[in-house]
Amino acid sequence: MQNTRLTNLFDAIARRLGQWFLNPWRRLSLLTISFLLGFFLGTAISTIAGQRGTLDILIAGILVVFTEVTSRIFYSRSFMARQALWVESLNLLKVGFIYSMFVEAFKLGS
Repeated sequence: MQNTRLTNLFDAIARRLGQWFLNPWRRLSLLTISFLLGFFLGTAISTIAGQRGTLDILIAGILVVFTEVTSRIFYSRSFMARQALWVESLNLLKVGFIYSMFVEAFKLGS
């Protein structure tokens, strides 16, 4: 890419955010938010899909593809690459989503 002011601005922002998230508490809070967002998305998607009743199979297929692609991204990397913030956040989003699906299944089963 060309070295323009806009790319310099985005690089500076990305660098500062990376340094800001080096703090362990900020990193942990971002990962916790990612987990809770995944839990919320799982609950919301299952509720919406259950309410409509027409897109159940399509949505289930899309969600399975999402979890498989996320697992492929996370587990195909080396250990140090797994420590990247975006990879860890994406994995915890997936974990929260799957946990939410289990909770929804237990609610429906009882």
